[in-house]
Amino acid sequence: MSEAVASTPAAPCAVCALLRRIAGGVLPVLTVVATIVALWYAAAIGLNRAWTLDQAQRQGVELTAGEILADAMSQERPVLPAPHQVFDELWATTMGEPILRERRGEYRPNPRSLFFHAWQTLAPTLLGFAIGGLAGILLAVGIVHNRAMDLSVMPWAIASQTIPILAIAPMIIVVLNSIGLEGLIPKSLISAYLSFFPVVVGMVKGLRSPNAMDLDLLRTYSASGAETFWKLRLPASVPFLFASLKVGIAAALVGTIVAELPTGARFGLGARLLTGSYYGQTIQIWSALFMAAICAAALVATLGLIERMTLRRMGLDR
Repeated sequence: MSEAVASTPAAPCAVCALLRRIAGGVLPVLTVVATIVALWYAAAIGLNRAWTLDQAQRQGVELTAGEILADAMSQERPVLPAPHQVFDELWATTMGEPILRERRGEYRPNPRSLFFHAWQTLAPTLLGFAIGGLAGILLAVGIVHNRAMDLSVMPWAIASQTIPILAIAPMIIVVLNSIGLEGLIPKSLISAYLSFFPVVVGMVKGLRSPNAMDLDLLRTYSASGAETFWKLRLPASVPFLFASLKVGIAAALVGTIVAELPTGARFGLGARLLTGSYYGQTIQIWSALFMAAICAAALVATLGLIERMTLRRMGLDR
């Protein structure tokens, strides 16, 4: 009887510990988000009220503080859109618009859907990331195993990242268009250009991470260079590889958006940014930026899931 009485408080204590753990992880995030939203509203009111006051002065009307506040947060083309305006635009162009629409008896992509534009950007991003990631891995293997490549290729890889992508993107697109390559391929190559460097650096660091004792142990077993690579260097580089891939895929998305700007693209998140800047549609610009951030977060989260599955299978789950 005494044992049963002593064991009853255990369940409530476990529940309380779980709630405290959840609160400890959620509350800091909510606090940061609330602070950002509050500062965003304050900045929106401060920047947008100037236009409201100017219009009131031109019309000879005096506005109350409430009227100024209401107008500053509901302008059609504000200097800085309020958070609710951006979220309303995001909802209207995603859930409020079908991805496909019927036209002349056929279902075609709906250019008003932000999901459609996101896919137009994601397709070259994924292709460019695959090209850049594979090139980065192969270059890293060559740099680690070949002294000449280490002294020659690595400095050039570093120097390549000092060239502004906004300067080189139009040149790449013009050259590729002159030989008949248009659309997906030029954007993918620019995306690959930005994504390969983090992979090179991370993979080189990972392949060189085994210590001297581990390498000496394999030498005592008369392991060949290939066996050392597959059984020691490559497994040791996996955590470094996934860390660099997360950086690389975000850079690939930026590269695709930048590649869409000088081409006058009609579709894609870069095209949404461009048309928004042409016509002063700041709400459209911010909604496209948020969609790009959402896409980047989804891509990085997907790589994080693959990383956990891979490390768990290797017995290295942290």
